[in-house]
Amino acid sequence: MKKQILFLAICLVALVGVAKDLKTVYVTTEPKMTCENCENKIKKYIRFERGVHNIQTSLGCQIVTIVYDAEKTDTIKLAKAFDKIKYKIKTVPESQVDDCCKIGK
Repeated sequence: MKKQILFLAICLVALVGVAKDLKTVYVTTEPKMTCENCENKIKKYIRFERGVHNIQTSLGCQIVTIVYDAEKTDTIKLAKAFDKIKYKIKTVPESQVDDCCKIGK
């Protein structure tokens, strides 16, 4: 019984140590996304940016939602990644983003 409790305690400590500081940022692009190819281009290149965990685009809302590890990247580095594919980004406050444009909705 003591071994099981010790094992659970070690697992709990390991999980706390692995917890990441994930942040979500909502951005619009310039030029605007006009088609599925635009969305695919953004997803294809930005998802491999260091620290990016999830990316979703919404052509209707003109919003790109990015979930990233704040220890590995930030919005400045993300903006530079967008620059490489000829897009400029502007952050959008979460309060101005429709629920249908958010990840997991």
